[in-house]
Amino acid sequence: MKSYRKELWFNVPGRRAFINITPQVEETLAESGVSEGLVLVNAMHITASVFINDDESGLHQDYERWLEGLAPHEPRSAYKHNRTGEDNGDAHLKRQVMGREVVVAVTKGLLDFGPWEQIFYGEFDGGRRKRVLVKIIGE
Repeated sequence: MKSYRKELWFNVPGRRAFINITPQVEETLAESGVSEGLVLVNAMHITASVFINDDESGLHQDYERWLEGLAPHEPRSAYKHNRTGEDNGDAHLKRQVMGREVVVAVTKGLLDFGPWEQIFYGEFDGGRRKRVLVKIIGE
């Protein structure tokens, strides 16, 4: 069995973003030489997420509105976490809802997706470099 590891780095200038990272994961899979196995993709930061869904701008706007309704950034004083000097209590909650990682099957050297599925990096507290781990195992 082979094992391959790569880090993808992102620096989102704004506070929040949804970035389709499917091409980078596919490139990493090709580098790995694995044709049958599994790909784990996970955010290595507690205020970021990795998830699978459709790459449709209306859906991304719906996520933004929905997440802001669940855990609004303002007022910052609403979060006990922010008493530590941080201002990202909302980002921790948004990450919890959107999830930490995804696992995708690899079949014949390709990501084995359903219709419309894509992998996304969700950033909820941007402005600094953050990484995503891609770990591939298989043959």
